[in-house]
Amino acid sequence: MTHAGFDNEKYLEEQTREILERVERLGDKLYLEFGGKLMYDYHAARVLPGFDPNVKMRLLRNLKSRADIILCIYAGDIERKKVRADFGITYDVDALKLIDELKEWGIGITGVVITRFENQPAARIFRNKLERQGVRVYTHGFTRGYPTDVDLVVSDEGYGANDYIETTSPLVVVTGPGPGSGKMATCLSQCYHDHLRGVKSGYAKFETFPIWSLPLKHPVNMAYEAATADIGDFNMLDPFHLEAYDAKAVNYNRDVETFPVLKRILEKIGGAAASYRSPTDMGVNRAGFGIVDDAAVRAAACQEIIRRYFRYSCEYLMGFVGKDTLQRVELLMNELGIKPEDRAVVEPARRAAAEAEAAQNGKGNAGVFCGAALALPDGTIVTGKNSPQMHATSSLVLNAIKMRAGIPDGIHLLSPQIIGHINHLKGKVLGERSVSLNLDETLIALSISAATNPTAQAAMEKLTDLAGCDLHSTHMPTPGDEDGLRKLGVNITSDPQFASRNLFVM
Repeated sequence: MTHAGFDNEKYLEEQTREILERVERLGDKLYLEFGGKLMYDYHAARVLPGFDPNVKMRLLRNLKSRADIILCIYAGDIERKKVRADFGITYDVDALKLIDELKEWGIGITGVVITRFENQPAARIFRNKLERQGVRVYTHGFTRGYPTDVDLVVSDEGYGANDYIETTSPLVVVTGPGPGSGKMATCLSQCYHDHLRGVKSGYAKFETFPIWSLPLKHPVNMAYEAATADIGDFNMLDPFHLEAYDAKAVNYNRDVETFPVLKRILEKIGGAAASYRSPTDMGVNRAGFGIVDDAAVRAAACQEIIRRYFRYSCEYLMGFVGKDTLQRVELLMNELGIKPEDRAVVEPARRAAAEAEAAQNGKGNAGVFCGAALALPDGTIVTGKNSPQMHATSSLVLNAIKMRAGIPDGIHLLSPQIIGHINHLKGKVLGERSVSLNLDETLIALSISAATNPTAQAAMEKLTDLAGCDLHSTHMPTPGDEDGLRKLGVNITSDPQFASRNLFVM
């Protein structure tokens, strides 16, 4: 059972004070680059147990009377249909979702900036869609001269060529889906335009990870390296901070590498007073001060690194990442002395797969044998295995909610007749190769059964108990399984094996 290691209220108090102090210090207006996820920050929630995934939205709601919000999205991400892995949706859809969710929190959006816009067809359609829904859209091209020719960057041909975004509040939060969305360039462009208008404005950065006040090799910071292994980020001591203050602070390579250029740009725009002495100085990040149980967050961060190892192992098999990405995470695991089997649900899942194979031994079944295991909130581990009627994750979820509801194992939540009819529909009517029920299908069948079966209804009410639970499968989930698990909020890992011998799986 996970113990809370993070105090959200303390974090909110520290973070709010730091941001407001920075606004006061920098003049008329502060452009605050919001890195990471604005909502549903599940990485932070996993490595900092107790962290509210929406705590940053609570922060914004507290500041909304004095803050404008600008959302940036890179035109190339729209064109390539880049996907946000934790939701399985593209970045442009994520941007639309974020606008809607901000509205639900009572927070309006000032405008959307499509960055590095070159009139790409998909980006143009995205702009039209927003504008026809009453959202103000701005386009910024690639900044001429960046990063080497600062004189050109800070000129009418550089930042001056960008649309100026009218804002009214002293704090302007600039956010966007994923890295490389153009948030920093938008902030600096606004600072340049403000300078021309006689407005004194500044720039700061709000990024939760790495946590500058924790040691370089703290598991929480190493978990950030694991999370960004696919883009090659790595943590390092901030050399500028060490030189300026003779004090250690942790930052990451991209911020350190770009700092000399950023410093020159800020000084070119607003003079030395507008600049910083180190990349760490740019930040307003107080997450480290919300940690109340270091042992709990260390343990959780180690589990997150293992989770990333499994994810990259699967992505390597599917061709999404190279071997070097996987090796980076393996090196982190070696440094911490952890291994994949330290995830408590891994070996029970593998045993369940072996049991499924043993049960079919001699029956002429040459299929793939899958096992899955889930750790319930009280630490109890439940397993499930595949069969001709049902996927392993489907049987696992049914077993888990039966246990939570105190229903004996021998009682069926779905009658064999219902399962048989669905199998028949999939195979004989719809012509699908696999007739066994994936998790999405199983949950729909369960909800129908609950209408007439009080036992199924009692079990179904326990589905919410699975949110945040760890699950491991011996095979990568099919789309129907993955979609169902994501909706349940389960933290899933899997061994890098396909669930079918077919190349195309629905």
